Amino acid sequence: MILFPAIDLKEGRCVRLVQGDMAQAVVFNDDPAAQAKTFEDQGFSWLHVVDLDGAFAGAPMNASAVDAILARTSLPVQLGGGIREMRTVEAWIAKGVTRVIIGTAAVRDPTFVREAARLYPGKIAVGIDAKDGRVAVEGWAKTSSTTAEELGRRFEDAGVAAIIYTDIARDGILKGLNIEMTLALAGAVTIPVIASGGLASIEDVHRLLQPDCALLAGAITGRALYDGRIDPAEALAAIADATSQAGAA
Repeated sequence: MILFPAIDLKEGRCVRLVQGDMAQAVVFNDDPAAQAKTFEDQGFSWLHVVDLDGAFAGAPMNASAVDAILARTSLPVQLGGGIREMRTVEAWIAKGVTRVIIGTAAVRDPTFVREAARLYPGKIAVGIDAKDGRVAVEGWAKTSSTTAEELGRRFEDAGVAAIIYTDIARDGILKGLNIEMTLALAGAVTIPVIASGGLASIEDVHRLLQPDCALLAGAITGRALYDGRIDPAEALAAIADATSQAGAA
């Protein structure tokens, strides 16, 4: 299981939101690239980066901050927020983004996702952000009639590298992941699923290491890291130990 530290970008700074509300943004670092380097030094193997302004605008808005992150760290980066055109996908991959996350466009233009996955094998992920079981779009400002499982199944044969599933009701409030809903999605598709929204403690990390969560490819953690509720060394050691034990079994 991969633990992805999150860097959410708003006006060039590293922030965390509460349930996707841009009005409830807490700034944790004015230098996102320095934050990325800190995560690398702590031993993380990936970065999860979201252009929050871009998610609302429908186009990249924090490109300079992302560029700085890519220049400062050698970690693979998965990036979402405002990626709704092929030229945006092409530009980010050309700059060195390892995996591009398509969210709103996955609901409104599934053909775009399929074509992107065909052109860039292994580099396209779908972001499924759900509110009361329904997929939210446009930076979570609107809710569609599509369910998470319906959207996930839509891309079963598309060659999508991963699904990032976020429970909006839990995002940023440190109430724990919605394991039940996340596992339901993971059980409904063959695409690797990454859990997001609410990871709050080392107990949550241990929960993800239980046998039933073997379906999951990883989890994203944000506020709990910034608040010091999760010690990176302890979390990564627990994952390494569980991986070692699984390999020995």
